[in-house]
Amino acid sequence: MEKLSSRAKLADVARLAGVSSSTVSRVLSHPEVVAEATRQAVMDAVAATGYRMNHAARNLRKGRTGSVVALVPNLGNPFFAKILDGMGRELAAAGYGLLVADTLDGQGRDTALVRFLDPSRADGIILMDGLVSSGHLDAPDQPPVITACEWIEGAALPRVMLDNREGGRMAVQHLLGLGHRHIGLIGGPAQNVLHRSRLQGATEAAQHVRLTVMTGDFTLQAGHAAAQAWIAMPQADRPTGIFAFSDEMACAFVATLVRAGFSVPRDVSVIGFDDIELVSHIAPALTTIRQPKRELGRLAARVILDRIEGREVQPLTLLEPLLMLRETTAPPSPRP
Repeated sequence: MEKLSSRAKLADVARLAGVSSSTVSRVLSHPEVVAEATRQAVMDAVAATGYRMNHAARNLRKGRTGSVVALVPNLGNPFFAKILDGMGRELAAAGYGLLVADTLDGQGRDTALVRFLDPSRADGIILMDGLVSSGHLDAPDQPPVITACEWIEGAALPRVMLDNREGGRMAVQHLLGLGHRHIGLIGGPAQNVLHRSRLQGATEAAQHVRLTVMTGDFTLQAGHAAAQAWIAMPQADRPTGIFAFSDEMACAFVATLVRAGFSVPRDVSVIGFDDIELVSHIAPALTTIRQPKRELGRLAARVILDRIEGREVQPLTLLEPLLMLRETTAPPSPRP
């Protein structure tokens, strides 16, 4: 079929597909309610005519902005890149744009949230900072809000998240399976929900072995400080296996030890959390707990789209972690 020479209209698509204009509109707006054969006929007609939906007109009719906002704690963290990519692709397929704002931009954590709770600025909000106050989330005319990655304890908001407790348990069980009986944990901020969930899983798995907890905040600097603390310990008191609650801390821990003349995993095994893209390319490649980040972003986008359309959603969408075995963990070496 040849594409129409002038800009195609909805009626052109309907005529070519052999359906009504209202059916074409339903396929483009709510494809899940239309039979597969009809949906395919309409999409073939869209491709043949070169029809492009006028999203601005659609949003004006529905009183919408056509945008969803993701609120992220620290945009400089590479962990969020694939999540936002998956989120943006899913939203774009539904005709929405993704706006991203940083809750740590220096104006206070709640400022970004309050700014976008105005329905004239966004049709929905995906909140990825669990330390934002829930006190602003009860206005009757605000756009729908869901949480992803992190969550706000006690807030009745849909959650899309990894099973962080299981991830923490999985990391420590891996070290236990290698024979480690003194394990060090490099955690996150004490009030952070990810820290608490991963710590719970880790401590449940390590009930019968020695556990040393080191303070951290998920950053490179925290990993460097933990490595210096490990080096300063008497050899007999050093954990033989380290579980860092983020890949950034794990990478900095390994790099600091290597610069000081130690070998990983000969002198200490290290496992991280997140599986950011960098860690499979460094030497030694980091053993870590993988989060399916693009899938998490896609699922979060689907949940907020359902909320925007007024559809019921599950209160919790839980993704499973995966152990990525690489080069930084091994059985402990005999000590003199």
